[in-house]
Amino acid sequence: MNQRSKVVLPLVITFILFAAVLVVAWVLWKDSNIDFVVLLFANVLFFLVSLMAFNMQYKAMQNKNPNVFIRKVMTTMLLKMAIALSAVMAYVLGSGKSFNKPAVYISMLIYLVYLVVEVAVVMKLNKRKNA
Repeated sequence: MNQRSKVVLPLVITFILFAAVLVVAWVLWKDSNIDFVVLLFANVLFFLVSLMAFNMQYKAMQNKNPNVFIRKVMTTMLLKMAIALSAVMAYVLGSGKSFNKPAVYISMLIYLVYLVVEVAVVMKLNKRKNA
């Protein structure tokens, strides 16, 4: 397994854990007021966005100029927020009266967990001498 695959493993584990927890919660709480399809979509969306952001930051880390890494971190942060905002706006406009606030709030928590995992991985990589 190469280094990039090894460092992406926490994101993959986070994705699998969230998917498993959401499927089990969906089965256990069928009658709840939470739209689990929205949560599963949010999990997939944030996983893909985190992978894309991590890839951009990983490439920038290889550059000799430290400003490149800072610019990529800020760019990916802005990009992730824009994608999350676009997804929420699309859901609001597309769902109409079936809009589910609890699903959106839980999706925000999913976003925060992915953010923490991604930052932890990047910080761990950045501490290495030959990252």
